[in-house]
Amino acid sequence: MDLINIAQNTLHIEADALKTAASRLDQNFLDAIDTILDTQGKLIITGVGKSGLVGAKMAATFASTGTSSFFLHPTEALHGDLGMLSKGDTLLAISSSGESEELTKILPHIKRFDIPLIGLTSNPLSSLGQYSDVVLDISVEKEACPLGIAPTTSTTLTMALGDALAVALMEYKGFKEQDFASFHPGGSLGKKLFVKIKDLMRSSDLPIIGKEATLKDAVVTMSEGKLGTVLIVDENNTFLTILSDGDLRRALMQENFSMEHLAIDYASKNPKRYHNTDLLASEALEIIEHDRIQLLPLISETGKILGVLHIHDLINAGIKAK
Repeated sequence: MDLINIAQNTLHIEADALKTAASRLDQNFLDAIDTILDTQGKLIITGVGKSGLVGAKMAATFASTGTSSFFLHPTEALHGDLGMLSKGDTLLAISSSGESEELTKILPHIKRFDIPLIGLTSNPLSSLGQYSDVVLDISVEKEACPLGIAPTTSTTLTMALGDALAVALMEYKGFKEQDFASFHPGGSLGKKLFVKIKDLMRSSDLPIIGKEATLKDAVVTMSEGKLGTVLIVDENNTFLTILSDGDLRRALMQENFSMEHLAIDYASKNPKRYHNTDLLASEALEIIEHDRIQLLPLISETGKILGVLHIHDLINAGIKAK
């Protein structure tokens, strides 16, 4: 049995169905777009079985791309959830046959709400087609299933048509990267566009020593701070410089080294520092990577330490450079 050939044939059948559907898009598609754009409330999507699963995915796609939407199961609608509908909403119903029992039962009640109904069906003369204000054709020549029973090609087409609606709406509304990120603050894009230094920096229990501290004091503080670095301040707590574990290792290689020497004598001469804690964390990561440092001190305009940003905190938060 040539399973690769079977898989390829499945993809070809579904791809051909998508191309056919693309070629037959007409005014009905534009009417559906206009109906959704005119919606003052929410776009509610409903369907049963595989159509319901596709509908749930469509609702999630619409919701994350600027069209307020949620999925409503027809059975639950019959038992109280119709109360989730209100004037100003639009209903998008999915049924290949257009005669799914659970769905057709709620259609008369939907019309009582006097809300627009967009029907996705392969039979415009079906109950769903007759009740719909706009009908989008999801008919396919054949299912990829060899028995012609399991929804395969038809569900692929329905999902793709939902994507086509969502993308068209995004383009029309001028939906931008920042808009998408605002709906996905926990995603990589949201983190890149919204998470700032102040959201991730450490500002308490910092490893700080005075300029008169010895290397021995620095080692103790560095070990307790667990940042591989100590910050050195003057008698007014004004930031002077940092001593990293790398600086300490280089000190060990010098002749006449002593743990009683002043730590500041071995510290970085001109350490990188930053003042703007509103800088995006992704931009801070670029600074850290460019300068090949692990710790970025955040210093106020008066020289006081506001906090520190460690490369590990950025990595653990999933921040990536822009």
